Amino acid sequence: MPIALKMKRLAYICLIIFVVTGSQSLFSAPPPPPSTKPPCWPPPCIPIDGGISALIIAGAAYGAKKLHDKKKKASEIA
Repeated sequence: MPIALKMKRLAYICLIIFVVTGSQSLFSAPPPPPSTKPPCWPPPCIPIDGGISALIIAGAAYGAKKLHDKKKKASEIA
């Protein structure tokens, strides 16, 4: 395949990606109105429960799987 054809195909792909991603911003919702109160009160504003609980659950599930695999392997050897 000639290089010119490859460059043309690459240009079309880039154009399609640009049009698709650019059109997504046109359909987005407008920003919320500004607030008069402070963003967080009382300080400190640290969202601890956001992803920590999911990480703890994932860690417990991973540990349980590892423990199950270890017991299964030990029963196969014995």
